[in-house]
Amino acid sequence: MIIKSKNQFFWSNIQKNLLLLVFVFQLGACTRKQTFTTETFKTNTGWGYAITYQNKTIIKQSIIPVINDTKSFDSEKDALKVADLVVEKLSQNTSPTVTKNDLILLKIKL
Repeated sequence: MIIKSKNQFFWSNIQKNLLLLVFVFQLGACTRKQTFTTETFKTNTGWGYAITYQNKTIIKQSIIPVINDTKSFDSEKDALKVADLVVEKLSQNTSPTVTKNDLILLKIKL
């Protein structure tokens, strides 16, 4: 009889520990924040940018948005500025559209 109660005690402790481990792993998985990744790339006439989320490209912009011309960004720095703005908008769950005013505020050469 005593051996049986020690066995039950042993198994109940294992069950409690396993339950605690599962809870901790679930909590860790829920709080892991997915981030957007930006990268620039060279085009024939300048620079563009790409934004990825969970290893999937969600935006690939090879020309300056909003302007009437099909012109790429003059520098890698300009492409990165706009990409960072778009990521900021996506992180805030707002529309990732870029306005002409945004380009002016970022001092992007049009």
